[in-house]
Amino acid sequence: MRIPLANFFKGDKVIWMIFFFLCVISVMEVFSSSSMLVYDESNYWGPLTKHAFILLIGIFIAVVVQNIDCKYFKIVTPFLLLISFLTLIWVLVAGQTTNGASRWVGFLGLQFQPSEIAKGAIVLATAQILSAMQTEDGTEKNTFKYICTATLPLVGLILLENLSTAVLILVVVVEMMFYGRVSGKIIRRIIGGAFLAVVILVGLVFLVGKEDPVANNKQNLTERTEVKAEGTEKVDSTSFIEDMFHRAGTWKKRIVKFVGSEEVPPDSFNLKTDAQVGYSNIAIASSEFVGKGPGNSQARDFLPQSFSDFIYAIIIEEMGLFGAVVVVLLYIFLLFRAGRIADRCENAFPAFLVMGLGLMLVTQAMFNMMVAVGLLPVTGQPLPLISKGGTSTIINCAYIGAMLSVSISAKKKTTNEKSAKI
Repeated sequence: MRIPLANFFKGDKVIWMIFFFLCVISVMEVFSSSSMLVYDESNYWGPLTKHAFILLIGIFIAVVVQNIDCKYFKIVTPFLLLISFLTLIWVLVAGQTTNGASRWVGFLGLQFQPSEIAKGAIVLATAQILSAMQTEDGTEKNTFKYICTATLPLVGLILLENLSTAVLILVVVVEMMFYGRVSGKIIRRIIGGAFLAVVILVGLVFLVGKEDPVANNKQNLTERTEVKAEGTEKVDSTSFIEDMFHRAGTWKKRIVKFVGSEEVPPDSFNLKTDAQVGYSNIAIASSEFVGKGPGNSQARDFLPQSFSDFIYAIIIEEMGLFGAVVVVLLYIFLLFRAGRIADRCENAFPAFLVMGLGLMLVTQAMFNMMVAVGLLPVTGQPLPLISKGGTSTIINCAYIGAMLSVSISAKKKTTNEKSAKI
C-alpha cells in the first residue's frame, strides 16, 4: 500500500517550495564551502553527509510539527520559557566556549544552543500576549509591560554572550508589536529607549573592552584559575564587570573597524587579523556579476566560517548577482507568504505566531546578508536554513513546521469576514 507524499507534506505548498529550494541551496553551498572542514577531518564527504543528515532530521521535525494543532503551542510556551531561562543560566555557568563566546551546552552527548530555543519561546510568548490584549482600537496599555516581563530576562542572559542574537530578538519583538497594533506612541518610545540603551551599551563596551580581546580573555581565564587554585575569596568589582562583559573587547574591535572612515589600500590590508571581512570582499568582488559557477569558489579556502556566517559571500562568488537576488527573493517570498497565511486566520494567536516566525527567519537572514556585504559589523548570525549548523538548522526547520501547522489547523476567516474587512 502506497502512502501519498501529500499525506506527509501538507500545509501551504508555497512555503514547502521555498523550504525545498533553501535546502537545495544549503546542500550545494555547504558542500562547496567546507574545504577547511574537509582538510581538518581528512574526509571529503564527511561535512556534506553530516549536514545532509541534520537537514533530514530537520525535515522530519518539520513534518511532525506541522501535524500539531497550532492551539497546542500555547500550552508549551511556559515550559519553553522556563527551559530557556534555565539553560541560558547553564550556558553562562558551565557552557562550552568557542571563539571566546560561551554559547553551547552538552546534554546526553549532544550540543545545542539555548539561545535558539529562547528565540522561539519569545516569539510564542509575544504572540500570546498580543492576541490576549487585542481590543477594537489596538492593544491594551499594559501590553508592552507584559511583553517586557516575558522577554527581557531571556534577552539579558543572551546579551552577555551573544549581542547580535539579543539585538535580533528585540528587533523581531518590536516588529511583532507593530504588526500587533501596539500604539504608535509606545513604539516610538521603545525606539527612543532602544537608541538610548545602545548609546549606553556602546559606552560600556568602549569603557570595559580591551584592545586585544583574545589576549584579555586568556588573561582573565588564567587569573580566575589562579584564584581558584589559591582558594581566595576576594572579589574585585572591576574584574567582576570585566568578567560579565568579557566579550566587550570583541564588540569594541568590530565597532571600531566598521565605523572607521579610513580606507586601507589593498596592499596594506591585514588578511590575518581581518580575514573574514577581507576574504568576504574578495569573494564578492571576484564574482564579476555572473559568478564562477557552483563549486568554483576560491575564497572558501581562506574565509573563516565560509560555510556558516559568511556563506552568502560564497553564494555571490559562485552564483553571481543572479544567485544573490534569488536567495533574497526566497526569504522575501517566505515573509509575504506568512503574511498571507496570517491574513486568512480568524483568531489572533496563530496570525501573530506565523508572522513572528516569518519575521524571525527573514530578519536573521537580512542580518547575515548585510554583514556579508559590509552593511553591518561582523556578527555570529548564520543564514537560516542555508548555513551549516546543528541546533539552528533543526530549530529553524521546526519554525517552518509551526508555520505550516498554522496554515493547516488555524481557523480560517469566512468570505463575509474578508469582505467586511475589505
